[in-house]
Order: sequence, then C-alpha cells, then structure tokens
Amino acid sequence: MSVHELFDDPRLTISGLLFEANSGLVAKLEPTWKAHGLSGLDLNALTRLSRSPELRLRMSDLAAQTELWGRGGGPGGGWRGGRAGGGGLPPTPPPADRRSAYAVLTDAGVRRLEETLPDYLAALERWLTGLLTPAQLDGLVTGLRVIRDATNPAATAVADRT
Repeated sequence: MSVHELFDDPRLTISGLLFEANSGLVAKLEPTWKAHGLSGLDLNALTRLSRSPELRLRMSDLAAQTELWGRGGGPGGGWRGGRAGGGGLPPTPPPADRRSAYAVLTDAGVRRLEETLPDYLAALERWLTGLLTPAQLDGLVTGLRVIRDATNPAATAVADRT
C-alpha cells in the first residue's frame, strides 16, 4: 500500500467524521445544559437514571453507560450527583446486596429533568434528529448500537432504552 493510499484510507474518513460530528454536536448542545446549571455528564447520568427501572442503576452500570469515572475506571472523575444539585443520590448500597452501590434519581433530579429536557430535546431536534430522514435515523441508531455493543459491551448490561 502506497503512502497516498494509506492517507486516503476510507476508514480514516469514517472515524474522522464520527469524531468531528461528536465534537460539533457537543458544542451545539453544551449551552443548553449549561443554561440549566448542569454539565454534560450530569444531564447524561440523570437521563440514564430516568430511563432505568425504578429510576436507579448500579453505579458500575451508570459508569459504563456515561463514562462517569472517565477512562481510568475509578471514581476520580467525580459525578456531582446529589452533592451539587445534580439530582442523583450519592452511591448507596441496596438493602439486599451490600456488594453493589446504586445511584437513584431523586425528586430533585426529576424536577431538574422536567426543567431541562424540553430545551435539550429542542436542541437535539435542531442539531441531530431533525437533520436526518427517518431512514437515516434508523440506520444511524442501528449502526451506533453495533459499534457500542462491540466496543463497550458493559454499557448494555441493563435493558437498552437508549
């Protein structure tokens, strides 16, 4: 393979487009969550909790789905949770299983989402879903699930609603 062929490999184009689209989308959505006093991590974690059975997730599942602890795998990244008004409880062990800690969506978290989601959903419509046809959206969701399942299987540990 020549250097020119190497540099023009379509896999570089695909990955570059994915990374550029992610950066652009985050830049467009960030003002919405910031206007509501949240970080992207706060909103992602609260949304995941709201879409989970009993409004709770094991911390390990929440971390896998949101990069709650970053790439290091430990709690050093520090999701604010309930301590800074994020609306989730600090990790607490469930009564039946002392080996796992759970994050729970609190009433404050529900209110936070009720205030934030209408604006966030409007931004998603403008910068993501509204730009694609229904067939393109279906293909995107299907493709992203294939990639996610292969690269981050721990994120599929609970029922897949996202």
